[in-house]
Amino acid sequence: MSTQASNTRSEPSNDPAAQLDVLGDECARTILVATSDGPKTAKELTERTDSSSATVYRRINNLLESDLLAECVRFDEDGSHTTAYEATAETLSVRIGADGIEVSVARNDSYSSH
Repeated sequence: MSTQASNTRSEPSNDPAAQLDVLGDECARTILVATSDGPKTAKELTERTDSSSATVYRRINNLLESDLLAECVRFDEDGSHTTAYEATAETLSVRIGADGIEVSVARNDSYSSH
């Protein structure tokens, strides 16, 4: 099974408030953890989160928009393919100062060029 990046990803937002908001949701955090070790399909994520598929898709979209998740195509050995999702962040740091809140994201090696 192999993966390839897709160009169908929505326009990311590097807004610290949006990134923190999306991480405040347990389902979104579960999706990030599940996708940190490789791409997972929405069906696999639905099973992992014990949430409805509609909820999982909403969280996936929030994570995509926050640039914490990437969409890719997963090719199976039989030649079929499916959309899968993979975490793009390895480390997230939050700094609070007089100028406000700053969120720094360290990318996974495969997404360091994004």
